Amino acid sequence: MRILLLGMLLLSASAGFAQKSASPQKFSETITEQDLREHLFILASKEMEGRETATEGQKKAAAYIERYFRTIGLKPGNKDSYQQFYSVYRDSLVSSTVLVNNNEFQINKDYQPILQLSRTSGSYFSEVVFVGHGIVDSAYDDYGNMDVKGKAVLILDGAPANFKTNKRGFRAPNGLYGKISAANAKGAAAVLIVGGGFPRQAMPPLGNMYTELYSAQQGANIYTISAKLAESIVGSGWADLVQQGKQNKLEPRVFKANTLLEMNKAVKRLESSNVLGYIEGSDKTDEWLIITAHYDHLGKRGDVIYYGADDDGSGTVGVLEIAQAFVEAKKAGKGPRRNVMIMTVSGEEKGLWGSDYFAKNPTIPLDKLTADLNIDMIGRVDTERKTADTLNYIYVVGDDKLSSDLKPLSEAANKKSVKLTLDYKFNDPNDPEQIYFRSDHFNFAKNGVPVIFYYDGMLKADYHKPTDTPDKINYPLMKKRAQLVFNTAWDMANRDNMIKRDIPLPEMNRR
Repeated sequence: MRILLLGMLLLSASAGFAQKSASPQKFSETITEQDLREHLFILASKEMEGRETATEGQKKAAAYIERYFRTIGLKPGNKDSYQQFYSVYRDSLVSSTVLVNNNEFQINKDYQPILQLSRTSGSYFSEVVFVGHGIVDSAYDDYGNMDVKGKAVLILDGAPANFKTNKRGFRAPNGLYGKISAANAKGAAAVLIVGGGFPRQAMPPLGNMYTELYSAQQGANIYTISAKLAESIVGSGWADLVQQGKQNKLEPRVFKANTLLEMNKAVKRLESSNVLGYIEGSDKTDEWLIITAHYDHLGKRGDVIYYGADDDGSGTVGVLEIAQAFVEAKKAGKGPRRNVMIMTVSGEEKGLWGSDYFAKNPTIPLDKLTADLNIDMIGRVDTERKTADTLNYIYVVGDDKLSSDLKPLSEAANKKSVKLTLDYKFNDPNDPEQIYFRSDHFNFAKNGVPVIFYYDGMLKADYHKPTDTPDKINYPLMKKRAQLVFNTAWDMANRDNMIKRDIPLPEMNRR
């Protein structure tokens, strides 16, 4: 009996070692140019209508991905479902009125409300607080000691010439959302931002989509207004203020002006989803690896379709093929030790919505998640890249953050498989594009999960244009990049220990 038991234990240990040390090469070869092409010509087809979040095109794409997950044998990643649904909201303007000292101004000609950042309300102010350019940064505050809680604030567009910052996009204090965030932090009830281009084209019948309808505290209603409307508040000194503000910081001041702001909007609830399925691990079934890509894109504008073949049809079909490679390994008795979740998310183009929803409502414990490998654009080449390895590279982002395990593992997996040039350009904290903050891996990183983001760098050429079509994809290069992710995932799924979390989180302000 003891001899039999010992033999069984030795056999079991031998099998576990064989599984752990099995080569991924055979299974990596199931990722083929033909399969990638077939998937992509479907997902980036006319029928998918550009896959905009919460549209029929996105739902068609989700159904296609779910069918594929079912067909190859993935288990549902959200209890008994392959989709994780979340609410999306969209507004239509019913009516709007702006009066200053009983003088009525016209929508589109003199002002436009930003619907998704405002709410149905009627506000009546006897004064408006002018706060220069409305910029608040670590050593710069246009509000000074002015208390604007519950008040309307008037803000100049842009910034004075003497203001400097290295923050860009959503992180920039002199950008629209930086100014709105500062006004909300100060407790303003309404924000009037002076903009150019008035009179403007009529507002579209529907506002932009958003996900946060309910909040503990309502933010300010936001309007962009013309210089004419601003002058009606400030008076004859308006032109001098604008001129002074071109070069210098302006002191806040209060202007007496009876200002009525009324808006009535209708809110429509829509729905979007992440699509997720997993391959069950063999012996570390309480631990997970997740591989992600976003399957949404920009949809269509009128009859013009934004196909989104590279962004991010390429990443989406890459994870579909990676999923199949893991399934084939499991069928051959070489399946991963950890569970491997494959997740395609929506809402990335709107603001990383799908991955944010998953991070806040995870279907797996994030503390048991060894890493996220995120693929967002792997089908083209960076037109600005002039080095000789242009057809044999991938930008690797985030492997120097959160874990000292990431870079050695990533480089070893590449060295023993496809031997791409791994370019770390976008790991630079001063990267002007701030790429680290701009895809779905970030919602895992800010929760402490180690991440690697794979990216081709194609920000020129056909980026976010209707011409991003599947016929322009470099399929041999896309195959090698997907195989790199699979080989890296293989090592992460089969190593003895989870990826260490031994590097402090970097600054977490997105974009």
